[in-house]
Amino acid sequence: MKSANNDKKETNDDASKLIDARINDLGDWRGKTLARVRALIKQAEPEVIEEWKWRGVPVWSHAGIICTGETYKNYVKLTFAKGAALDDPSGLFNSSLDGNTRRAIDIHEIDKINEKALQAFVRAAAALNKSKAKKGGKDISLAG
Repeated sequence: MKSANNDKKETNDDASKLIDARINDLGDWRGKTLARVRALIKQAEPEVIEEWKWRGVPVWSHAGIICTGETYKNYVKLTFAKGAALDDPSGLFNSSLDGNTRRAIDIHEIDKINEKALQAFVRAAAALNKSKAKKGGKDISLAG
């Protein structure tokens, strides 16, 4: 019989393989960009869990969703689930600015990623998730 921890590990491994496949299938600048932001996310929050949701969206979570990584024809979109609650002194958020909760970063082929600021966002989002989890908030990323 598998433990809950083994189930989570297998789910994370499966999602990681699906994300690997997406990166390889793209085979262009979008795949390279998605691979780069993925590496930055994992460096910033080593305990991050990779998930595959909503019919093919890479998701990075820790005590809740940190961000998603969607790919479109002309850009890669990183949507931070609680982005409106995060400070943005570097002005990275350039999409979904009117929402009450989410904020996004659209990365185009010619854009240079502000790696330091992106990693600060990831750490801040994970810290926000952890603080809400400690207060008894529901962790929706682990819901069945």
